[in-house]
Amino acid sequence: MMPLLEDFEPEIVVNDILTLAPAIAGEKYGAKRATIIPHIYPVQDRDMPLFAVGALPPRTGLGKRFWRAAGRGVDIGLERGRKDLNAQRKVAGLLPIEHFHGGISPDLAMVTTYPQLEYPRQWPANVHVTGPMPFEIPHDDVELPSGDHPLVLVAPSTSQDPDNRLVRAALKALDGQPVRVIATTNHVKPQSPIEVPANAVLVDWLSYSQILPQAALVVCHGGHGTVARTLAEGVPVLLCPIAGDMAETAARVTWAGAGKGLRWSLVGERSLRWAIADLLEDGSYRQRAGEIAEWDRGHDGAARGVDLLEALAAR
Repeated sequence: MMPLLEDFEPEIVVNDILTLAPAIAGEKYGAKRATIIPHIYPVQDRDMPLFAVGALPPRTGLGKRFWRAAGRGVDIGLERGRKDLNAQRKVAGLLPIEHFHGGISPDLAMVTTYPQLEYPRQWPANVHVTGPMPFEIPHDDVELPSGDHPLVLVAPSTSQDPDNRLVRAALKALDGQPVRVIATTNHVKPQSPIEVPANAVLVDWLSYSQILPQAALVVCHGGHGTVARTLAEGVPVLLCPIAGDMAETAARVTWAGAGKGLRWSLVGERSLRWAIADLLEDGSYRQRAGEIAEWDRGHDGAARGVDLLEALAAR
């Protein structure tokens, strides 16, 4: 990347937290650096649950001590990550770092989630929760199921669940229920036919801008992008985490009262039917999701990011 930077001569290099090559190249070049974190902030306080475990905050001193002890085990993995990163920094002619989480810029880190999903903490001076920075690839409208029952969107991960288990289980759970269902495979080609009940429609892809304003509930694996778009419309969400940071996002949504999580090992026809009915019948979930949506309408995450980058450039 160095020839590109030398040709472009940037003052700031912005990279995703998972793409370290531009961050290393930017530091080598001498530019200021900024990191976009497109999900919940992954660095937990010492007395909080380990990130991605999906546990709720401890309520007792014993619970806090447990997580502090567990954190010492995580430090072993963080140390390995630091060693690997320092090996690459050496190749680039950079000095080793002494701190963990070297993929986060010490100049500026923009966490593109809702503050309502972040546990209370003392934030580092370089870290700012901007709110989501959503985008969407345009897509033609799809036909919705007929009727006036509440609309449930089933939107699985684009990278997980190759057997379409969530879609299959949700369609079976909601067959004959007083709801309309729009489900998408999200380009995950079914290995065998998927039975679609009379009150449902199954598509290969859809536009969130069309469906979410009409939805009463979203069922998903818990990818942060889908969750953020759902809450922006004030719609509660049922998260069935399968991998990565999905369990953490499910815990935060549960903690915020805007939905609930259902463990992947428990996902089935009966459990989904019960959880969906509870979320639709209890108005507190929609109320809390609506409060997050109201905050979202007054806070443009991308515009906030621009302000932060301009302030960084002016230092």
